[in-house]
Amino acid sequence: MAKSKTHTAPPSIKVGDFFKRHGKELSMKLVGSRIGYDRPILEPTINRPGLALTGFYKYFALHRIQVIGLAERSYIRHLSQANAEKRFMDLCRHRIPCIVVSRAQELTENLLEIANEAGVSVFQTSMVTMNYINAATVRLDWEFAPSTSQHGCMIDVMGIGILIRGDSGTGKSETVLALLRRGASLVADDMVRIRNIEDRELIATAPELGRSYMEVRGLGIINVAALFGVGTFRTEKRLDLVVTLKREGEMESVERLGLDREKVDVLGIEVPHIELPVAPGRDMAQLIEVAALDQKLKTLGHDSAVEFNKKLLKRMRDQRKSVV
Repeated sequence: MAKSKTHTAPPSIKVGDFFKRHGKELSMKLVGSRIGYDRPILEPTINRPGLALTGFYKYFALHRIQVIGLAERSYIRHLSQANAEKRFMDLCRHRIPCIVVSRAQELTENLLEIANEAGVSVFQTSMVTMNYINAATVRLDWEFAPSTSQHGCMIDVMGIGILIRGDSGTGKSETVLALLRRGASLVADDMVRIRNIEDRELIATAPELGRSYMEVRGLGIINVAALFGVGTFRTEKRLDLVVTLKREGEMESVERLGLDREKVDVLGIEVPHIELPVAPGRDMAQLIEVAALDQKLKTLGHDSAVEFNKKLLKRMRDQRKSVV
């Protein structure tokens, strides 16, 4: 059975790491000092310090990224210079992670100097305030999401995300290669990282270094995107189905009807799970392809096994009535 390693949600992410990973997508650039790069972001959401700038700190969310938008800038401009600097200094002294100024606007040199002295990095984004808050919150949710790592191959088969697991020598790599030739897309090979997003779905990715690469026994490392085309690789995919390959002699029983479909718990979410016996001559790629189509039918409300069972029971009842 494939091993997994579960990680709890990270207690924090450093400001510098957040900027490095998401600054480009969030149209951010550093306008202050790097002095605050080691400060932790402790909560996966954003705060607008409007009330804080007025002096009210009773319910101030100091552990969040602070975004200064149009309202905050207008308020600061209407204060005297001395008062504006005092209010801004009080804000920076509360050990906030960092400050982001929206709409490509700038703080005055005096305010930037205050932030630098307090050890707070200041960034600028060209995005509208609410657009930045929404986009940054999505990325923070990703960073803080509970995660696990599992050994196996993650692949997208006709829109269904499948994690293929199995002991060494069960033919995982050969099966994945056959699926790629049939139009599937590789997500991750060997080490699959899975995150629980808001307890509603599981998203699988590959470690950045190993993306688009897979190991094939006897061939070594191959670049899937280069060999089969960029369409055969995806950076992430929702996990819909877990398939475990087992040698035929190791299986105690084989499911014949599919009425008692097993599920496996992944980070608190139940995922459909099937075990396929591996034997000489069996086309495992075709079987997994059919399993993906069957799973897609189930998501549309059609369960082949249940529908067949209902028809069978109806036929048996009709036969009893005819005998009576």
